[in-house]
Amino acid sequence: MSNLYTYSAVNKRKTWFLMTGFFFFIIIVGYVFAEAMNAPEILPIAVVLSIVMAFVSYWYSDKIVLSMSKAKEVDKDNGRELYRLVENLCIAAGLPLPKIYIIEDASPNAFATGRDPEHAVIAVTSGILGKLEKAELEGVIAHELSHIGNRDILISTIATVLVGIVVLLADWFRHWSIFGGRSRSNDNNNGQIGLIITIVAVVLAILAPVFAQLLNMAVSRKREFAADADAALLTRHPEGLARALEKISYNQPSLKTVNRATAHMFIVSPLQGKKTGGSVSWFAKLWMTHPPVEERIAKLRG
Repeated sequence: MSNLYTYSAVNKRKTWFLMTGFFFFIIIVGYVFAEAMNAPEILPIAVVLSIVMAFVSYWYSDKIVLSMSKAKEVDKDNGRELYRLVENLCIAAGLPLPKIYIIEDASPNAFATGRDPEHAVIAVTSGILGKLEKAELEGVIAHELSHIGNRDILISTIATVLVGIVVLLADWFRHWSIFGGRSRSNDNNNGQIGLIITIVAVVLAILAPVFAQLLNMAVSRKREFAADADAALLTRHPEGLARALEKISYNQPSLKTVNRATAHMFIVSPLQGKKTGGSVSWFAKLWMTHPPVEERIAKLRG
């Protein structure tokens, strides 16, 4: 019988299954491009460049996002109630207390960031503090603490690195093709095999970045489901988080400081639109960083 314990574990297993598939996909794409271009060194070069780019975002993402959001730090003196709520949940979860920030914005929302539990940040909007009851706010904070405890920022960074590798490889192959690079078929006697590899490489150059981004979004959605389940287990009150998700998604005013680079971090994506009660098509779900709010609420109440 499925319950919150098994649901959380299943989604974590699905995350690592997707990540493993992602790694194999990178190897296949790299091999095909390297063979087509007759340049086996391109894959390790792409990996190094992507890791360097991800390093900056991983180590400094909290400072970048907080600066973009115009967030202000609070402590037990100037935000006593919020501070105590976060502190109590951290004790229950066995996590160090993260830094706590408030974003002056009427839109109710929250996010967590930081490279590990010892360097974590939780940020909430002033709107969420004014619109949620204590049990609902506890559900939101517990959800964000789950992201911290499960090191979802690390998982997200790895997935971003993998997407970056695919994009770099595809860009290099397209430039190589445009500027008249020598194909593999020119350099060996089996021209037919070389032609097939080149055709496959052309197809991958077009489709691989799209597929890589879809995998990245699939990983993100599984982490949101897992964080919802973990939050319900931590607070022992799934209905609190379910009601919070309803309030955040219904009649949500536009978050002033959000953009496409940061929207995926929030508990409900500010760019995903308001909850309308209608079903979301499977194709639309593929392009979403968060599962539909209706599905998340149904899982919590199920």
